[in-house]
Amino acid sequence: MQLTFASYNIHKAVGLDRKRDPERILSVLHEIDADVIALQEADRRIGARETCIPRAEIDDTHWRLVEVAKRPRSIGWHGNALLVRRGIDVHDGEALDLPTLEPRGAACGEITVEGQRIRIIGTHLDLSGLRRRDQIRSLVGFVDDCSRDLPTVIMGDFNQWGRSTGAMREFADRWMVVTPGRSYPSRQPVATLDRIVASKHWGCVEAEVHHTGLSAVASDHLPIVAKLELIKK
Repeated sequence: MQLTFASYNIHKAVGLDRKRDPERILSVLHEIDADVIALQEADRRIGARETCIPRAEIDDTHWRLVEVAKRPRSIGWHGNALLVRRGIDVHDGEALDLPTLEPRGAACGEITVEGQRIRIIGTHLDLSGLRRRDQIRSLVGFVDDCSRDLPTVIMGDFNQWGRSTGAMREFADRWMVVTPGRSYPSRQPVATLDRIVASKHWGCVEAEVHHTGLSAVASDHLPIVAKLELIKK
């Protein structure tokens, strides 16, 4: 079984032209056409934490939300939201808190594809290396403490420049870290901040940074995409 995963920091739907345009973000998602999508900065950070992409517009797409929001106007938790292709069964959604000095978290959900239960997590880690390390430990600990050993994919903006240095070492050998390439800033990317990390249940078929004319202006990050294959045992 192969699934396409994508992670996209949408910068609250504000593009390089400083215009908030959720329809443009959705157009980029349609370009990618992934099965599972993790969004970062999907909700505003002040007030009611209102979503930057109206639910009604998401309802008109190929995807549905994994429900993790604790606020009625949000679609995620601390800006992290998960979308899955319609037709995929969605089970539990859970908002995870991460250790930090400022609000950070993760969106977690369980889905079933072709009879296989899968865990998906979307997150946006801290700018501080020490806190990033603690946050990755927290995510790995959460997965380890779950009662079921499910194929798991963690996606997001890790705010980590080095591909396999610093906080990324916390994933150790039990995880596969996919770093498709430079994704920030979107017009002329130099930093590999965005990643897709998979448990050893998976193999990576292909991965890329989605760099098009539209994605280069829709946000300050480019989306990343990976096609993963469930390894037969």
